Amino acid sequence: MSDHAYDREAIECLEQLRAALAEHGITLPSLELHLLSYAGNYTTPPLITLGNCNTATADRLADALRKR
Repeated sequence: MSDHAYDREAIECLEQLRAALAEHGITLPSLELHLLSYAGNYTTPPLITLGNCNTATADRLADALRKR
C-alpha cells in the first residue's frame, strides 16, 4: 500500500472494525482491503471487503448488531 491519505483512512477503519468485531468474539477471516479498489483513481478511500463467514459467525454478528 502507499502512504496516500485514503490508504491510511481505509487501514484505520479496517483495524477499528476488526477490533470492534473481536470485542464480540467475531472474526471475519476474509476481512481485508478490496484490492480492486486500487485499480481506479483516488477519488474515495478503497473499499473494505467483509468477506465470507460460516453460519455460527453470521449468528454472532447478527446478535451483536441487534444489541445496539
